[in-house]
Amino acid sequence: MYRLTGSPALLGTMALISAFPMIFVSLFGGAIADRIPKKRVVIAGLIGSAIVSLGIALALSSGYISQENPGSWLVLIAGMLCMGSLMGFMMPALQAIIAEIVDREQLMNAVAFNTMGMNILTAVAPYIAGRLIDSFNFDAVYYVMTGLYICGAFFILSIPGGRQPTGEGGNILGEIRKGFQYIRRNSMIMIVLLFSLVATALAMPYVQLLPIYVDDILKVSATKMGVLMSIAGVGAFVGSITLTTLPNKKRGLLLLGSGLIAGTALVIFSFSTIWGLSLGIMVFIGLGQTLRMTIGSTLLQAYADAEYRGRVMSIFSMQWGLMSVITFFAGILAEVVPVQWILGSLAMFLIVLSILAIIFIPSIRKLD
Repeated sequence: MYRLTGSPALLGTMALISAFPMIFVSLFGGAIADRIPKKRVVIAGLIGSAIVSLGIALALSSGYISQENPGSWLVLIAGMLCMGSLMGFMMPALQAIIAEIVDREQLMNAVAFNTMGMNILTAVAPYIAGRLIDSFNFDAVYYVMTGLYICGAFFILSIPGGRQPTGEGGNILGEIRKGFQYIRRNSMIMIVLLFSLVATALAMPYVQLLPIYVDDILKVSATKMGVLMSIAGVGAFVGSITLTTLPNKKRGLLLLGSGLIAGTALVIFSFSTIWGLSLGIMVFIGLGQTLRMTIGSTLLQAYADAEYRGRVMSIFSMQWGLMSVITFFAGILAEVVPVQWILGSLAMFLIVLSILAIIFIPSIRKLD
């Protein structure tokens, strides 16, 4: 989008387009995950994602999406709309299925291993994607994505079916309402959800606005953008490895501490114009991200009742939609305000939020 239009606002619009279906569809995705086998939901989402990726790849290969075709960026908007809907539908089931495969005592280790798998790809895939873009074009990346979605669906077929769904099978809107009522009654789950949602919304917009840094501030190639993201993956991988070995102690404090780590690192990254410094600080950004995601998901799955787990995780999945909403407004502001100040300010808010939570919410700080 940024190469096609050069517009930070349209880059942010892509994020906004994916946000609303990701937020609203996830509510239905969570209720569906409590009604039918989660395995089926995940496979359907992966196959749908493969179809969307293939469509974009063909549009790129045919030359329809190009600078010579001014309106072709609308295909990317449509693709983001579809992908956001599919992610909202699939993610609650994909997260909640872990608690059906392992015992409660091994839950954090299992979630950490799952996150570690994603972090390995985060460390490797962006570099490969950058090389593919520089060596071939963007369509090569979408063809690879299509193949990976199909492989993912194949592998999900081999996992255990898990426990039978415990949803009541009534009106789906009624089940969504009951899910919100359950969260409101459980203050611990509500606070963990709120912190995770707000922290992600403040910390993660840098990912979608990274092309602005790469092209306009650091002035490096797509390959080096891939290197930046890969280094963040290395930090996330280290965090995942550490979490797989930790006992179920002081997880609430670790969750709040992840905000301090990510916020401080993002402040430094936001105002850096030095390639080496930006590269090094990405390790801590990735570390803070994986601590927040893994521990937040573990606490919610461990303490939520089984019949509500899908709906609880659907709210947790909203963090990506909220992140995209913040990214949209950041993209609009980036037309008139330097992007460093926008992302730096978000990171400063995250630091303040984490410190206040550590001081004033002892119930989370002491949570194991």
